[in-house]
Amino acid sequence: MIIRVRSPNGTVRVEVAPENTIDDLRNKIRESWSTAFVLAKNPNGSDGVNEGTIASNGFGHGQMLYAIFAKGQVEETKDTGANTSQPDARLDIWRDPVDTYWNGTEGKIPRTRSKLCNHGHNAMCDYCSPLEPFNPVYLEEKGIKHLSFNAYARSLSKGTQGKLAFLDPPDFKVKSPCTTGHPPWPKGICSKCQPSAITLSRQKFRIVDHLEFEDSSLIDNFLGYWRSSGSQRFGYMYGYFAPYPEVPLGIKAVVCAIYEPPQEGSETEVEVGHVPGKEGSPPHAIAELKSVGSLAEACGLKLIGMIFTDLVDDGSKTGKVVCKRHIKSYYTSSLEALFSAKMQNELPNISDYAGKKIFGSKFVSCVLTGTEEGGIDIFAYQASNTCMAMTDADIVEASINPAVVRVREPSSTLYVPEVFYTYKNEYNTTVKMPAKPTFPVEYLLVTLSHGFPSEPNPKFLSRKPRFPIENRGLVESVNANSLADHLGKGELMTQLSDFHFLLYVKELAVMSPDDFRLLCEVAVTHDGDKANQLQSSPGWMQLLSLAHDAGYDDVMQTD
Repeated sequence: MIIRVRSPNGTVRVEVAPENTIDDLRNKIRESWSTAFVLAKNPNGSDGVNEGTIASNGFGHGQMLYAIFAKGQVEETKDTGANTSQPDARLDIWRDPVDTYWNGTEGKIPRTRSKLCNHGHNAMCDYCSPLEPFNPVYLEEKGIKHLSFNAYARSLSKGTQGKLAFLDPPDFKVKSPCTTGHPPWPKGICSKCQPSAITLSRQKFRIVDHLEFEDSSLIDNFLGYWRSSGSQRFGYMYGYFAPYPEVPLGIKAVVCAIYEPPQEGSETEVEVGHVPGKEGSPPHAIAELKSVGSLAEACGLKLIGMIFTDLVDDGSKTGKVVCKRHIKSYYTSSLEALFSAKMQNELPNISDYAGKKIFGSKFVSCVLTGTEEGGIDIFAYQASNTCMAMTDADIVEASINPAVVRVREPSSTLYVPEVFYTYKNEYNTTVKMPAKPTFPVEYLLVTLSHGFPSEPNPKFLSRKPRFPIENRGLVESVNANSLADHLGKGELMTQLSDFHFLLYVKELAVMSPDDFRLLCEVAVTHDGDKANQLQSSPGWMQLLSLAHDAGYDDVMQTD
């Protein structure tokens, strides 16, 4: 009989006899690849297969098993006729724990016993059995417009007897070299290497479902620059991803800190000194962003998104702002959408559901803008997978009209496939329209919900007074006096728990790596014993010496 074994390397078919043991099966599989693995009956690794014979495990001809590799271990299968997928070079990117969490759960929606149930308490029927996470009736009742990514991937596996759905992101580049052997583009092209026509539609799923700020002071502090100067502001959001139970198999991005890079702002725009993937950036801006990344890692955080303002005071001197973004104009401009897509391409999402392990991105964008009532609100979004692919292929560009995206004209070096978009007219009939020269930007966006926790428990405790925020020029200055002032106000544990304070200490380079990691641990865990250990470290003594020279004289305790 034949046993099929699916893995990140592809699927192999192994010939065995009913009396063969599971160890015999493993040895035959190792003839195809040498990577360490475990066998399981389910793609998420549950229900492992460890002992017994083929017959005693109940396996028949054509049985599908799954080889689960250790984290990050993917190699090319030997030439055995297996269907292989080459892994992406970016697989060294950290796999997020939230994906591991959801992959290890069944994910079904539990239901309680209803009036229609006629069975005992230990039984189950169609009225009380758990629902699939992609059940359309449940989603409509809860007002959920987008499937979570994990629910979407599982919906594609429905009816396939537990097979793992392999997703591949869209690719609109000309494939080179072509297997037919003709000269590469632009000297030659055929139906096998040219990208297919693109039909745009609203994306049905979201990689991230919700954006949560740990504390409202994050937004207030970020808005402080605009309130003081009238200039727009940009920042990177650092935090982590966590399960979001409000959406089946949902994921939320939790913001713990906002870092403001070197930038030049005005009343209408902001120019950032450096973004990931940008060439020709100032060296100091690149070095500072790397330094922030290592600080975030020491605090258990990562880069999860970006935030920027688009605010105009209405002139009434009441604190109200102009409502520029609404249903009759736009919510996200084409320039912002394409910039988000570039950022998402730089920070891709690692997924076991993707053949090459790369699918979409968890990077989130949000803009602070005016409401119709004159207040300030958050609009959170992501660029769709199609937008990421079109931006990567360089076939779209921003338009003067912020509500539309322009399709680029083809040239001798740029192949642009046909692009269409669909919509429903007044008769509820689906209409297909050519997207050239422009099409609405909302076809490239996926919106997210946002909010604050009902019971905040932030990693960083410092609120008011807080440490001055970096790169704010004349609005806020950061120097040794800032260090002395900050340590001299409030309880020491609270003052240490400040992301911007940690960044300044890191840039001073007065603490050893071990002492600085201890400082970061104290800042996010608020552990009194660790704080006492920190106060006796050489690095802390040197930091206090700098603070004393700037006028800090009080010796504070952590309790």
